[in-house]
Amino acid sequence: MSVEVKLKELGVTLPDPPKPVANYVPVVRVGELLFLSGVLPSRDGQLIMTGKLGQELTIEQGKEASRVAVLNGLSIIRHAAGSLDRVKQIVKMVGHIASAPGFTDQPQVLNGASDLLVSIFGDAGRHARVAVGAAELPCQAPVEIELIVQLLS
Repeated sequence: MSVEVKLKELGVTLPDPPKPVANYVPVVRVGELLFLSGVLPSRDGQLIMTGKLGQELTIEQGKEASRVAVLNGLSIIRHAAGSLDRVKQIVKMVGHIASAPGFTDQPQVLNGASDLLVSIFGDAGRHARVAVGAAELPCQAPVEIELIVQLLS
């Protein structure tokens, strides 16, 4: 099944690719690999929430933030590749989670993004990943996600 069809089946609509908030490019292609810069959980240029996990935000809110961030990432991939059907494998995800002292459930927060990728891409959505706590993230974002994606040749 086409990834684009799968998105419709899941009721997922991708936003327009977010614009960089500083001096960098959203994605760099090297051969068959796309390296995405950090992606925040924003809609229409505005963060959907701010704060730290374990302080202002719950794990469920963090999962939603990671889901929105990865949807922005998928939009960047679609724009760079022409279609999500060109994705061969989600290779790696790094999730930075703004965490209050003592918060250790970063992997649970990042599951919001990981689960969505597997729902969309099946086995091609299974990826290596790192979930790390961060004292602060840009613009007081709760989550920032990086992706490495392999395209079909």
